[in-house]
Amino acid sequence: MLSSSRLHVAIDGFNLALPRGTGVATYARTLSHALREMSCHVDVLYGLNIPAHAKAVLREVLFFDRLGEEEKRQNGRFLTARWKAQQRAVLFGQRAVEIPIDGHVDIRSFRDRLPAFNRILNARDLFVTATRHYRRTRRFMAVEIPNAPDIMHWTYPLPIRVLGAKNVYTIHDLVPLRLPHTTLDDKGFHFRLINDIVRHADAICTVSEASRRDILAFAPASDEILHNTYQAVRRPDAGIDVSGETLQRVLQQLYGLSPDGYFLYYGSIEPKKNIGRLIEAVLSAQTTRPLVIVGAMAWKSEGELRLLKSGVKAGRIIQLEYLPEADLMLLVRGARAVVFPSLSEGFGLPVVEAMAMSTPVLTSREASLPEVTGDAACLVEAYDVADIALGIRRLDDDDALCRTLREAGPRQAAKFDMETYQQRLKSFYAQVVSSDSSRGWRRKSGFK
Repeated sequence: MLSSSRLHVAIDGFNLALPRGTGVATYARTLSHALREMSCHVDVLYGLNIPAHAKAVLREVLFFDRLGEEEKRQNGRFLTARWKAQQRAVLFGQRAVEIPIDGHVDIRSFRDRLPAFNRILNARDLFVTATRHYRRTRRFMAVEIPNAPDIMHWTYPLPIRVLGAKNVYTIHDLVPLRLPHTTLDDKGFHFRLINDIVRHADAICTVSEASRRDILAFAPASDEILHNTYQAVRRPDAGIDVSGETLQRVLQQLYGLSPDGYFLYYGSIEPKKNIGRLIEAVLSAQTTRPLVIVGAMAWKSEGELRLLKSGVKAGRIIQLEYLPEADLMLLVRGARAVVFPSLSEGFGLPVVEAMAMSTPVLTSREASLPEVTGDAACLVEAYDVADIALGIRRLDDDDALCRTLREAGPRQAAKFDMETYQQRLKSFYAQVVSSDSSRGWRRKSGFK
């Protein structure tokens, strides 16, 4: 603990509420568990379509009804109660209300996706309303939380601030600005938001030295408030604790695979992940081990889509759109290697997860990836198909190399264990709490 009193930290549920898990959702969930283990009081603030005036029991029902569901309509129809609530939020800010978790709803199906928390809070349509407000006015939306936290830790760049709290923001990477052709983000919006956060945040944290350098390059004024806390990788018990016999049986029965008999990529299918070059490399590597790809299409690149279909048709690629975490970790455990030659990563969670499970890793020399893998991975040039193919062939043929990587992986992954992460968080929060209050919001900036 930072002091004799219990630190009160709130985090946002922006990514936690999405229908399918993202890397940022995993980051937020892991952060919540780290905070609880540090004896902090943890609030989680969502922005679901739940009327603030609804009775407590109905708020609980609506929360679990709408958690993780794609919402067809985010704007309230003209003059409806929802529309009026959105207009009031723009004019006066938002006030969060508590979602009581009192056992009226059977939540066992949600346990894997819920964060650790003392309180669940919700401000109706918070994230969509705040983004629309910022686009129109370049002002952050103010949110009032009953019994305000000491620190509001936004796990993603969002144009929102909580009144009466130190507002800190995690910027995971600057891929939309460094590799603009690989994302569909509004680049002007993203550039303005990052720089406005830098100007007005009480602190910013990021997840690697590579990301820290990128943030400084685009926003040099961030230097005095920018901290690298890395992030933690929680022990994936589902894949580690099963016996070899059980692993072999599950892989064969569910996927027609055998341990050590396939390469694995998991993550979103998008240009940043370099899927096109990976598929080309696999098809040219002359390996009999197929590539298993687990991930949904984030947005389509026609060239990559054609290659993917060609590889699937040829029997060289097996595509699975989505798997529960426990099933995915079994695939990681059984793979010959996880292959992840990404063009850029803020941290690179899949490679650290694989190393923690003693699965060899092939990854690129780009951004944070050499930093987090150290000497425990096979590194290749991301833009060179021949080099990626060479790396795959090495892992395919060289049992001694794979044994070396299996032994080195857990030692490297231990640098990002929960205990180490908590020490970094304690140091970060101590500096935030002791800093001058309301650093950015006092300035005459025109911000709400």
